[in-house]
Amino acid sequence: MELTSSVALVLGACLLDALLGDPVYRFHPVRLIGAWIQTCERVLFARGLDGYLGGVLHWLLVVGGALGVWWVGHLGFAALHPALAFGWDLFIAYSLLCTRDLLGQGLRVLRALDDLPAARRHMVMLVGRDTDRLDRAGIVRATIESLSENLTDGVLTPLWAFCLFGVPGLVVVKAISTLDSMIGYKNDRYRRFGWAGARSDDVVHWLPARLSVPLIALAAALLRGHPRLVWPALRYRTLLPSPNSGWSEAACAGALRVRLLGPVWYGGVLMGEAYIGDPDWSADLDGADLRRALRLILVAALLALGFGLMMVAS
Repeated sequence: MELTSSVALVLGACLLDALLGDPVYRFHPVRLIGAWIQTCERVLFARGLDGYLGGVLHWLLVVGGALGVWWVGHLGFAALHPALAFGWDLFIAYSLLCTRDLLGQGLRVLRALDDLPAARRHMVMLVGRDTDRLDRAGIVRATIESLSENLTDGVLTPLWAFCLFGVPGLVVVKAISTLDSMIGYKNDRYRRFGWAGARSDDVVHWLPARLSVPLIALAAALLRGHPRLVWPALRYRTLLPSPNSGWSEAACAGALRVRLLGPVWYGGVLMGEAYIGDPDWSADLDGADLRRALRLILVAALLALGFGLMMVAS
């Protein structure tokens, strides 16, 4: 694709995402990928392929299937007219970007903070932990954690894969992320079968997670936050089991000079009480802290787009 078309495609998809948000309809690409994941899983399990080999085959079927659908659509529309192929690519790319929805969900929590039950209900879309035990400060901490983690998973990796490798790169990343979210668990069913999906998810997010740190520091500098605290805060990244999520979460804690994490409950079980951040940083957070976090994530996302366009042009 020519440079002008590539830039137009990236800008067009990001603009549609900013204006319209993630489209909600039955045949959304991510929903279709999720349905395909479940179908392939049932077929493979029925044939006894529920271990590592079955997981690798499952990965190939899911990622290959997602790429195949995009490719067939692109070729079919291109045979009719190049503009139709561009429109297909634009629609798929727009559907797979979700920056507005991420910020919007955080904004809904912010607006509901005076009604804690409502705020907890909005949090269900952002976090997997138990929310019924969270007070106002806990809700804000958990929301900021989710925003900072999803800055890597939901914004940087898809956007930069799109800029570097076009729509195929974006499709692969979203297929892998969907695989990890559905079968990347260390339980009896998925410990071996979900290994390929989980490990590939770690791989695709590895570099963006680390590049998120200078990006967050730059955003904090532009917003007159605490960019110098971003780097010391990274020592807390190992408190999280993921090899990637701790980088952006710790960086955001430093940039905002707040403590995150704290007591975390899953299924009624206390999983940890450690905090990300220095003891003299505040953990008693409120709406003003969440508002600062939303601005930080927004500026970081805009910077990421700027750097992404530089990748396209290079």
